Amino acid sequence: MPVHNRYLAYKRDTSHLVYWVTNTSNNIIRKMAAAGGEPPDLFNKSGSATISQIVSMSKLIAQHIDQVPSLIYRLFNSVIDARSAIHAVFQQMAAYNPDPEIEKSNASHRYFIDALTEAFTILGGQTWLENGSQKPEDEQDDIEEVLIANKFHALALDDVQADEIAADPEALVGEHESASAPATSSRQNQRSRGKGKKGKHGKKGRNQKHQMPKKVEPSAVPLESYKIIEAGDSGLVTEYLMAVYELLSECIDLRAYLQGIWRDVAYENLNSAIGGAVSNMAVSMIKRSASAMFVEFPGDDSFDKVMNTITRGDPDKAQGMFQLDLHSIDKGDGSIKKVRGVDVDVREQFFIHTFHHLLDFVKDYQATRSGKPTKRMLTEIDGWDPRFDLSQASNIDRIKWRRAYIINWLYDLVNVFSSVVVQRNTLKGQHHAYEKVDWSIQGPWNEHRRLFGLNEFAGFITSLAMQKPGTNIESKISVHHVFQLQCIVDAWTVSRGWSISGLKGHIIRTSPRHFRPRRDVDLFLDRENQRFGRGILQAVEMVKPLLERDSMLHGQPNRHKAHCDILEDFQFDFVNWLGESKYMYGLKTIPPSRFSNSNANGLWEYSPFLCGVGLMEGLELAYLVNMVIWDRIPEPFLLVHLHNMLVQKGYIAKPVGLFASLEEMLPTSFFVDGKPPATNFDQALTARIDQTGGRRARFERRGIRSNVARSAVDIHGLLDLSANRFFTTKSNLVLYRQAEWDVDRIPDTEVSWPSLLAMSRLSSVKQITDPLTGARTLQENDIVKRARAAGINDADLIWMASSVGQLSTKDPIPSTILESLPEGYSMGSLDAPLLKKSSPGILSGRDLLTFVKQDVLDDVCGSRPLSSLNLVWVLARFLMLFMQVEDRLKELRNPLWTEAYERPDSSLKWEKRVTLAVMALSESSQHHGQEECLRVMAAEFEKSRMGWMQHIYWDDLATSREVRDRTEKDEEPGDDVCVSM
Repeated sequence: MPVHNRYLAYKRDTSHLVYWVTNTSNNIIRKMAAAGGEPPDLFNKSGSATISQIVSMSKLIAQHIDQVPSLIYRLFNSVIDARSAIHAVFQQMAAYNPDPEIEKSNASHRYFIDALTEAFTILGGQTWLENGSQKPEDEQDDIEEVLIANKFHALALDDVQADEIAADPEALVGEHESASAPATSSRQNQRSRGKGKKGKHGKKGRNQKHQMPKKVEPSAVPLESYKIIEAGDSGLVTEYLMAVYELLSECIDLRAYLQGIWRDVAYENLNSAIGGAVSNMAVSMIKRSASAMFVEFPGDDSFDKVMNTITRGDPDKAQGMFQLDLHSIDKGDGSIKKVRGVDVDVREQFFIHTFHHLLDFVKDYQATRSGKPTKRMLTEIDGWDPRFDLSQASNIDRIKWRRAYIINWLYDLVNVFSSVVVQRNTLKGQHHAYEKVDWSIQGPWNEHRRLFGLNEFAGFITSLAMQKPGTNIESKISVHHVFQLQCIVDAWTVSRGWSISGLKGHIIRTSPRHFRPRRDVDLFLDRENQRFGRGILQAVEMVKPLLERDSMLHGQPNRHKAHCDILEDFQFDFVNWLGESKYMYGLKTIPPSRFSNSNANGLWEYSPFLCGVGLMEGLELAYLVNMVIWDRIPEPFLLVHLHNMLVQKGYIAKPVGLFASLEEMLPTSFFVDGKPPATNFDQALTARIDQTGGRRARFERRGIRSNVARSAVDIHGLLDLSANRFFTTKSNLVLYRQAEWDVDRIPDTEVSWPSLLAMSRLSSVKQITDPLTGARTLQENDIVKRARAAGINDADLIWMASSVGQLSTKDPIPSTILESLPEGYSMGSLDAPLLKKSSPGILSGRDLLTFVKQDVLDDVCGSRPLSSLNLVWVLARFLMLFMQVEDRLKELRNPLWTEAYERPDSSLKWEKRVTLAVMALSESSQHHGQEECLRVMAAEFEKSRMGWMQHIYWDDLATSREVRDRTEKDEEPGDDVCVSM
């Protein structure tokens, strides 16, 4: 699993290093015992070792093996560098503000670094460095292979054969060995290879086997449990300080990146759903990093604890302890030179302002739990002005303005989210104790839609606010909660022209003239029906009568009842809770919006973040519900097959854009193996149906998701596409949500090709060398297999795998790669300058977001825009097209039509439309009237020529180049500079 956090990378590398050292040392000890010698008292069963034991084991290894794998040297280097970097940070902290605990930790750091450097040197590390440590072939060493190989590796000991050990390993095991025997390097240094010495158990003959422990060996210990034990409590303190520092560094870095994303939304028309998706992934990264870091520090994972640790309990005294340094990178030799340093604004960059505002809101809300601020709070936040001139304000005044915004907005958020329970108590006389209500998305009230996109966060904040006054809530607030609130606030302030830079402080620019947070939500919904064929609300109004007419034509009044019901439910929720809420019109017993003096819909109008994540969920659900409906009706499936045949047979001279695009975007939904047939068209149709449902399969119309409803916990689970028979392709937005916004959890089988996420996965695929030709290639996995199927050769796959994150705009993309892409597709950031990685094959969190951002853009409004297509409108077009064909064939009394539509249903193998399509597609048995039928169909396709662009939610689709050219301007350094804290 990739690691995007430096502390977690340090822990992983340490585990790998300790695994290799302890198991290599144990192998040597076993073989010395088997040879009749007396091995040193170093056998390790626990997987844990002190730093002095690591040194002693390294000395033993150096005496008995000739070559240490290059990968092991790199692990030593990585761990030493990580500890050295954090040591330098805390030296600066101690120099500015002496603290006994920090000084103790620094001493522990220094001892650790010196001892590990000694072990590295003992094993030949300095020679490795001098001889060129980063050889290209070394980079492809497989860590697992190197570690596992040690388990049975035959080391060159005198008169000892590997097969002797493998044949009778238990014979080498005794009962006396201690699990944590102290290192005795002085004794070890006196021993010579192959000689037995007098030990505490007496003299042993040369052929007598030294007895080794029978208890659990380190090979049975999980890899992640291997670690270096540091003396006393200082080791845990040091580890915790490292974890806290790196977590905050990650938060600061991702915050800066997301400000750039929301700047693009406000100033450059980047679709806000992209900002929402990328923000969700960043929040997920912080949540995962914190969970992994603090697993060894239970109870110490709250934001309050983290902040007290890093600031030593006093943010004001901590001011000046941290510095951001700007470095220039020489393009010639790569040398780095410090340009200048800036003190970190501790309260701003460590999110302390936002944390305190959140605490103040919660305590104020708890005071009455009425949804109204206390009088004391009103003196601070009442009359907040969204048009306040930030350019003329001082830093302090801007922070006060932001504080009032945060508290007012949180009041509206909690009042809207809690409204259903509050009204049950006040209007229906129910007695729900607010502090005991399960406000989470798994709770019973989640079935009532009140919000789009931010339900989990709103549920958490509401659960805090609804506790009784005086309840301790500080320990419940995690780092990712504060980080998410900071991102919500930043999205708003950036849209008002105010952003925060670590190097430059407050940056003020002219507000974007025409930006509205609801811009993209309004395009998606089109409440005023201003853009025919675009908005989803109008599309539902159009398709419902068509479905009802289709039901009457087939004599089945309930034929589409379930489809109409679910579309009406979504339409209702979109109207009332996306972009607007009933709250703006006033809900009985619920206090009015805190923004009523300027805009009663301020919850949405003043939150680009909420609009972005709300739109994102709306797009997901619109796609899901339509894929479910399409899977239950034959029209989309049949029309794509008919279109393909009419094009192949020349009845249509030029493909109709919409159908050609659907063939390309959803190939496996329509065709067996995803390949449109060039002959045997009827067999291709029936084979696809039989492939999933048997010979007499019918398109189910009885209901929506009855087979998954019992196990679903929310609407996303109810619409799980894995239960579909045909339309199982997931949009990127759907894919990311199912992975809980952790793209590393997405299996290779579901990563689309081409995509930049797929390309980033290639960088971690093992490269192997053909023993005959010497050519390098990638070990085959699902992504490699699909890339090869798309026409990309091994040389170009290697190029792609090794180029991730290392490209510049001058690097040409191999022609075979470009030729393998679908028409109009761009590899996006493939040819854009990305942040340079510390080591090949590993992306930082920011780098990964850069890749995923492009893939989200392609899905929402780019080159593979599944989420941009108004599928309800497309369904309406499909129904109208089929009705026009049927009306014309009925008028002509076409024999195929009469055969399919006037025979009793019970005598048909398929339903009417399926039967008509199968006969029209048939080549093996010519039906009377088939030619006439095909010409009628072709004529109706020609009349209804339509393309993808006529049915997207937006005015246009974005291009990859437009987005790349506008990202990260003022606040971010260029390729020739870097920033470190």
